Order: sequence, then C-alpha cells, then structure tokens
Amino acid sequence: MPNSTVADRNPAVPGWRWAPHWVLAFVALWPAPGYAEGVMVLGALVAIVRLLMARFAHGTALLSVQAWALTSVLFCAYWLPELFSSIGAVDSGRALRESIVDLRYLPFLWLVASAVADERGRRITFGGLAAIIGIWTLDGLVEAFFGTSPLFFGIDAAKQLISGRPMCSAEDVAMVDRLSGILGPCNLKLGLVLASLSPFALYAAGRRFGTGGWILAAAALGLVILLAGARASWLTFALVLLFSGWRLLGWKRLLGVFGFGVATVALLTLASPQVRDRIERTAQMVTADESGVDMALSGRMRIWGAALCMAGERPVNGVGARGFREAFPACDPHAGQAAAWGEGPALHAHQIVLEILSETGGLGLLLWLAGAALAWRAWRYADPGARDRARPAMLALAVTVFPLNTHLAFYSTFWGGLTLMLAALYAGSLLAREEPGSEKRGVRNE
Repeated sequence: MPNSTVADRNPAVPGWRWAPHWVLAFVALWPAPGYAEGVMVLGALVAIVRLLMARFAHGTALLSVQAWALTSVLFCAYWLPELFSSIGAVDSGRALRESIVDLRYLPFLWLVASAVADERGRRITFGGLAAIIGIWTLDGLVEAFFGTSPLFFGIDAAKQLISGRPMCSAEDVAMVDRLSGILGPCNLKLGLVLASLSPFALYAAGRRFGTGGWILAAAALGLVILLAGARASWLTFALVLLFSGWRLLGWKRLLGVFGFGVATVALLTLASPQVRDRIERTAQMVTADESGVDMALSGRMRIWGAALCMAGERPVNGVGARGFREAFPACDPHAGQAAAWGEGPALHAHQIVLEILSETGGLGLLLWLAGAALAWRAWRYADPGARDRARPAMLALAVTVFPLNTHLAFYSTFWGGLTLMLAALYAGSLLAREEPGSEKRGVRNE
C-alpha cells in the first residue's frame, strides 16, 4: 500500500491531514503576533509529539527522504550561526537563549513541509495563502479609498472589548504616514509581507483566470504595495512581476505591464504626499553627498557602517544574534549626531548580508551560503514537474532573501518565522513524496 494511503488510514502513522490548516492559521494570525507565535509553538509541539509517538516510523509517509534532509539542512543553516554567535557575544546570555528558543522552528518546519508534500496539501496551502493575500489586498484598497482598514477595525474593536486597550497607541495612529492595512499603524509591514507572499496570489490568479487574472491581481497588489510605502517592498514586488510574468505574458507584454507600473507611480507621486516623499528621498541618492544619501536611505548608510565595524572587530562569529543594538554605540560612525530614524540605537543591520556578518560573523555567512547552495542544487536537479509545483514557494523565498535590497531582521521572531516558513514550503513542495498512480518525482540522478 502506498505511503500516502497508509498515512491517511492508519492513525499510528503521522499523515497530518490537518497540517495545511495549521500553516494557514499561522499566517492569518500575523496581525495578532502573540497568537501567531502561539499557533507556531503549539504546532511545533504537536509535530514533535506525533513523531515521538510514532518513533519516527514511516517517516516517508510524511515527507520524502530528500525533503526531510533539505528542510533540516535549511534550518541548520539558519540556526547554527546564531548558536555559534553566542560564544563571546556582547550579550552571551541573550544570544544563547535566542538559539535555544529557536529550536522550536525545526519541528514546525517539518510540519510546514508536510503540509505541501502531497497534491491535496499543496492545493489547500497554496490556495489558502493566495486567498489570504487577496483578502488583505482588498482590505488595503478599501483603506486607500476610505481611510480605514475594515479588518484592522474589527480586530481593534475585539481587542478593546476583551482587554479594554486598543491594538495601537494614539501616538502610533497619529504618526502613521502610509497604508497599514490589517497589520495596523503600529506594525507597518504590510507592503513587505504582501510583496514576499505575492507569488502565491499571482500564480493562483494566472492558473485560474489566465493572463487577465494575473494582470488584475498584479495591479491590485502593486497599488497596495506602493501605498504601503516600504521601498524595499517595491523592489521585491518588481522582481516577483519579472520572474512570474515573463513565463505567462512573454517579454513584450511584460514590458507593457512595467510601463503601466511606471505611469501609476508617476500618478501616485502627484496624488499621494507619502509616495511623493519616498520618491523624492530616493531621487536624492543620485545627486546628494554622503550625508544626503544617508538621509535618502533613512539612515541606512550609518547603520551599514556600524555593521561593517562589528564584522571587522568580530570576524569569526560576530557580536551575537540580536546583539546589534548593544554593539551599535561602540561602532556608530557618527556618534553623538541625531539619527535619521530618531532616538536610540539601530536595532539591526537592515540588510541580510550585513546582518549575518555583523551578528554571526564569517562563519555564519558560510553556513547561510551553504544552505543556499543546497537549496539551489535541489532546484537544479529537480524535474520539470517538481519545479512547477514549487515555483511559487521558490520565488517567494528567493525575493525575500534577495541580497541587493534592504530587509527586516532575519533573526527576529516575525521575519525569521516568515522566511523559515517559505524555506519549508519550498523544500516540501519541490521534494514532495511519491503519490499513488504517479511516477517518481523530485530529484533526478546526476
């Protein structure tokens, strides 16, 4: 009897038909980070308990051998650098605690990979992610036209009813200068989240509605991402459009899509003060001196200088995961001057390579590169069918870690969890287990 059938019918074998719904619950609860973290931790605990109860027997009913290996290797490429960075860190206690706590990600990644290890799971998980992104995009469009996010309004009302306190303080609401959507004015990550997860929505729209559906979804997503104001998300989404659009539209029509996007940016620059401010600040980089470039990048040049200083002083294993803020004052190249981001030290490097180098050193960077090389090797030797089913997850992961951009902190709970989830979706869908009636899929022999 095939493994997948055994998994469905025998409760002793961890078939985990509920895994896709758990992953979707984790994502849907991101507007309430505490609950999302609780779902993730509970999922990790259930996963490890189920595996222990089954004594890891019939493991290929859950994941293929290759998917077990790649998921675990990608976790180690992320986790081992922070473990090694705790040795001699500026705050060794915190760095060690972070690495111990982050062990919870491993069973959760097995759970996520298992959610997309068969056709049913991929349909539910990828389709559910597309639906969530679609709903959040529509909610963002409503906020753009009417000034209020209905979803965040409902969440905030429920929070006040339960605890008597709003989701965000009055100061956060007063200072918001961009579209915040369901995540709210105290968690201005809407553009980054939508851009990173947009491949799931675009591929789903293209499969179901063809070229017209893809273009409509791209236009709606693009408008919300532009108004959400994070310039890093603009580049991320442009990469998604490039690599998802050329296969469906061809180069000529894709150029037309980008031309329409440029015209939209021009119109929004005239109509939206927030978009105009970001365009003007970006344009300053062409003509400004070093201080002007730093201002145009919201203080990033100063932060990156400090990151290089930390990497130079601790080249082997860095200052410790999440130790950037403690190490920043000693490496601040403009100590004593007012910072573009406001009061206090910088919290992280805002760039993936510099974050890894400064917090985990050259050893950490080598481990990350090793993980990337193995992920690429799996893609290179996968057959066309495996690549097609993993393409949305692959593109989402690739644009999220694209090094020529600015980033949120990859060793933070939110962005680290999102990135690792994408890695597990990639590994689980690319190296899916063999199903009844299908030819063996996954990795070709070299």
